[in-house]
Amino acid sequence: MNTGNFAAYRIDRDGEQVSGQLTTMSPAQLDDGGLLVRVHYSSINYKDALAATGAGKIIRRFPCVGGIDLAGEVVECADTRYRPGDPVIVTSYDLGVAHHGGYAEYARVPTEWAVPLPEGLTLFESMALGTAGFTAGLGIERMEANGLAPGNGPVIVTGATGGVGGLAIDMLARLGYEVVALTRKESEEAYLRGLGASAIELVASIDLERIRPLEGARWAGAVDNVGGPILQWVLATMKPAGTVASIGNAASFELKTTVFPFILRGVSLLGIDSGYANHVLRERTWKRLAADLKPAHLHEITRTIVLDQLPTAFDDYIQGRIKGRTVVRIAADAS
Repeated sequence: MNTGNFAAYRIDRDGEQVSGQLTTMSPAQLDDGGLLVRVHYSSINYKDALAATGAGKIIRRFPCVGGIDLAGEVVECADTRYRPGDPVIVTSYDLGVAHHGGYAEYARVPTEWAVPLPEGLTLFESMALGTAGFTAGLGIERMEANGLAPGNGPVIVTGATGGVGGLAIDMLARLGYEVVALTRKESEEAYLRGLGASAIELVASIDLERIRPLEGARWAGAVDNVGGPILQWVLATMKPAGTVASIGNAASFELKTTVFPFILRGVSLLGIDSGYANHVLRERTWKRLAADLKPAHLHEITRTIVLDQLPTAFDDYIQGRIKGRTVVRIAADAS
């Protein structure tokens, strides 16, 4: 590796205090792995904000370069799977959690973590999608494999203004689904309709204290990003043979429900684990994200910052002030 020290955003712990800072690293400080990548872009996910601020116990080893996503070009590969210059995407696994992540100009990772950049996506677009887009796409892939189709009826997306929620709305609408956005933010109706939502449902209109085991059947599918009582209500309002993708726990990791949606309506609750999805499913989903699942409004909902701006970028995520996606330009010459 013919490079000197390089810039990185590294997260460390002092007692119980977790914080991140911009620093420089040497190649010798990178983790083990068969693939060396010059990072062009990374992104910010809610998980990144939790990790960088210590608001969530995300980091499993300290110090650790943050960033659970990266996209760039191969510098070295220990075997013949990739050649220098090949564009690759790396998301999830232990990246940015227990293995130095994407907030650095170089990263060394296990070769099997990488996916070739599919035709139809740029490196920038792959990070505008990032883990959020991959998770949304994986949820739709799993739901359709379970029988979901546009003719089955409407699909509801909870946590609709979040990164995963917004991308899921855009993807589903492009595929021809009737999409209903569930949100607490009435002020974001125009934004959500712009992504493709045909209707807006407000959380305030639902009595979450009195959810019956089965409510009126409304949804053929659901992408749930929040968990807790919202997911309980979603399950109670599913149509027969409906499919729910459980993706996040922004409101709560707890779920109080009954077996009635499952045994009386045949509802399927699918757990979506984008962190350790097998390579075949991962590569298939990324190929769809470059084709029929590619959001129509991806560039419109994405902002770009540079590495130096990272220290001040995370609080807005913790406070729920962000909508859409944030790409972090790592390489100064990234196009």
